[in-house]
Amino acid sequence: MKKLIWIGCLSYFVIGLAHVVLGSILPVLLQHYDRSYSAGGGLIFSQFGGFLAGVLVSPLLNRRFGKRGGILIATGLLICAETAYAFLPPWGWMYVIAIAAGFGFGMIEAVIGTIIIAAVTEGTAIAMSRLEVLFGVGALLMPLAASPLIAAGSWRLAFLIVAAFSLVSLLFWAKSGFGPLQSVLDERPSRPAAAAASADAAAPATIPAASKSGRLPYKGKQWVLLGLFIVFFFLYVGTEMSLVNFMPAIFIAKLGMSEASAALTVTFFWLAMSAGRLFAGVVAERISYRIYVLVSCFAALLLLVIFPFAEHRIAAFAVILLLGLFMSGIFSIALVFASKLLPGAEESTPSIMIAAGGIGGAVLPLLTGWSMDHMQIAQTSGLLAAFAAVLFLLSVAAWKIG
Repeated sequence: MKKLIWIGCLSYFVIGLAHVVLGSILPVLLQHYDRSYSAGGGLIFSQFGGFLAGVLVSPLLNRRFGKRGGILIATGLLICAETAYAFLPPWGWMYVIAIAAGFGFGMIEAVIGTIIIAAVTEGTAIAMSRLEVLFGVGALLMPLAASPLIAAGSWRLAFLIVAAFSLVSLLFWAKSGFGPLQSVLDERPSRPAAAAASADAAAPATIPAASKSGRLPYKGKQWVLLGLFIVFFFLYVGTEMSLVNFMPAIFIAKLGMSEASAALTVTFFWLAMSAGRLFAGVVAERISYRIYVLVSCFAALLLLVIFPFAEHRIAAFAVILLLGLFMSGIFSIALVFASKLLPGAEESTPSIMIAAGGIGGAVLPLLTGWSMDHMQIAQTSGLLAAFAAVLFLLSVAAWKIG
């Protein structure tokens, strides 16, 4: 189990790199292609469309190649996509590459996250927080590396950094042994009726698992909670991806920063995210999941309301640091919270939430990119605050219903 978590953390580190590489260099990428921020939003939309496809298609590949085989395929696809990015092909091909990259890290996240939540019965939030810490480390190191690359005019190498770490991850998954868990990871269950029940019982699923009657395992008010959390994850991931992909552009327009300096804003955000995730699981276990999510969403709302009024760089960076700190554990803790509130559906709930987040990560950055082109920066910031306001209301509803 420890080796599985360790290699899972490495994969989450790669996912963190892949999630933010576009946002880190987006201003210079769009300048190179002479494209607008709406086009940038479309590129991010394509990547998260691929992410959603990766989450949904992963069970088919898992049944054909096993869970480890599926992760190897997804990681290999990510390597190819990031390498193709670096060659800066014609703009139309960038959308195709974005879909392939999103598919790769979407499938990796779905499989690993679901395995951990299903396998770790005690201290689940702590285990998920460890994964999320490495995600945050990857997300903060990428813009830190991108800034000098942008200054040197070699920003396309940022994609090759992601490809290189993806290759390291692929080698660890291919060469490592996992003891008793190895049979589960390499199992290739069939779907005929005779085998379906045993296959579903033997290993965590990566998409919503059906009950014996063929229906999703939710009853009564569980459907209300399921719908609530679907909207919650749609908004949260969409808001987070809008922030990390357009934060440099917002700082350039708002404070007149250089492109290289603005790329560091994402590093500050993820530095705070990673620091917060070191303690998020422990804090959530002590004060309860629901209180943690409620307080974090309220703090995020307050900070996004304040952000448009931060006219100096120090104040703006302070807001970003605090925002990263309070948003640090929302995804992982809310994922565990949702799973605990929906007993009997622990295998299906995480994948539904990850899929909802994938849709939000595709749609909301598209809206944010449009806002960057057609509205003032303060109005775009207000749009992000509106997303956070709905998140807070949903966290209140979950606190009362749950």
